Parts: sequence; structure tokens; C-alpha cells
Amino acid sequence: MTARDCSMGRRSIRSFTDQPVPHELLDEVVEAASYAPSWKHTQIVRYIAVEGDLKAEVAKCTSGYAKNGDIIEQSPMAIVVTIIKNRSGFERDGSYSTHRGDGWQMFDAGVASEAFCLAAYDKGLGTVIMGIIDDDKIAALLGVPEDREVVAVIPVGYPAESPVAPKRKPVSELVTYMS
Repeated sequence: MTARDCSMGRRSIRSFTDQPVPHELLDEVVEAASYAPSWKHTQIVRYIAVEGDLKAEVAKCTSGYAKNGDIIEQSPMAIVVTIIKNRSGFERDGSYSTHRGDGWQMFDAGVASEAFCLAAYDKGLGTVIMGIIDDDKIAALLGVPEDREVVAVIPVGYPAESPVAPKRKPVSELVTYMS
């Protein structure tokens, strides 16, 4: 499968079969996602794969959109995406490298999350990236270390649906050429 095939074919999946995700397959997805670029190669993203009763508890930690909890609940696995705080966008002395301050760490988390989802799609798995979650409750539930921050949850499994691609804006609206 080409990168174009992955980018154009991957959809947000919100309904999964009950077939478990083999841990070896998830390891392959994480390995591929580990090649996502990061600020000064800091590689701050860490994944926590949650299954079973603990996943059901994570599903209760959604905020503002209850359907996210239902999606997590019925997925065979939920990936909690965390970052190591205060590395991406920082110099070794702790000062910011850019005017974005600690905002760059979310950029790295986003790049890594999309790389994860594309790698999962390439392996026949479906995913959806969720940000309407209670980060603090999830961190406490999973015992996430203080130097890390929960940034997203990605339910993952074998798709039980095949959504069509939503209409995209024309390229002419998305790019401006200047010289």
C-alpha cells in the first residue's frame, strides 16, 4: 500500500468487531509509528494499550461527548497517547526554542498519532483519534507518571463499518503559491 493509499483510504472508525487485536500486530504498528518525526528527535510520545475491564473504566473518562465512551467501550483495545512533558520545543536548559512554548509537544503528539493510525490502517485495523476525554482522570486511573501527560485516546480494532470519505475542499482552496 502506498502512502497516498493510506492517506486517502484511512477513515475514522467508530464501530469495531469483537476480534481482539494481537499484541504482536500492535507492536508492528507502534514500531512503524515510531518513525514519525519529532522535535530534535526527542520522540516524546508513549502509548498505553488498554484492554478488558480497565478499558471499560477508561471509557467512563470522556468529557462533553458521551458517545466517545460508547466507542471506546465496544472497541477491543484503546490506545492512550501520552507525551513526556517539557522536552519538545525546549532547549536542554529548559528554555523554549520557539515562541510556541510548550505547544510544540502537541504537534509532535499529533504527528505520531496520525502515523499510528496510518500504520494501523495498513495492517487492516481501524482507529479514531479522540480528544474529548478527561485527561486527568485517565492519567490517575492508569498511574501515568508525573512527567507525562495524556493527550488522546485512540480506540483500535478491526472495522465493523466502511465509512465513505467526506467531501474534501478543492486543492485550490488549500494551497497558495507565491514567488
